[in-house]
Amino acid sequence: MTIEPLSEAHWPAVKFIYEAGIATGNATFETQAPEWEAWDRVHLAHSRLVAVDEAGAVRGWAALSPVSSRCVYGGVAEISIYIGAEARGQGVGRQLLQALIADSEAHGIWTLQAGTFEENAASIGLHTRAGFRVIGHRERIGQHHGVWRNTVQMERRSPLVGVA
Repeated sequence: MTIEPLSEAHWPAVKFIYEAGIATGNATFETQAPEWEAWDRVHLAHSRLVAVDEAGAVRGWAALSPVSSRCVYGGVAEISIYIGAEARGQGVGRQLLQALIADSEAHGIWTLQAGTFEENAASIGLHTRAGFRVIGHRERIGQHHGVWRNTVQMERRSPLVGVA
């Protein structure tokens, strides 16, 4: 497995994995994947990664979104990470998340945050093992297919960026 920068050329595979995540009902409040232009517009230009297997197939992806347009929050980003069903449980998420953390720090990000449906134990475990901590729970934060959902809020503070 190699980790590469995510480009528009990867979008069909990335979108497929995103749609499969949406279909689980426990990955996101989104109900459909956007087109490339819309996705590209809301994610940071850096720290976009794909995990590619030996045959060249995309097995997972990760990217960051800004949490605010205010400059004081310029070093804070929200993480998105999706692993294809056939690659789950094989360390792909760990590799992607480790690479995303390193890339985010290289670009001056001091805090990564994640909001995860409380039922998504695999994602919460992945983030916990990567040094994220639970900072709270949001109850009935939004409706998903007419059902109120709770999320677990997690964050990881960089030990390298913004420490002085």
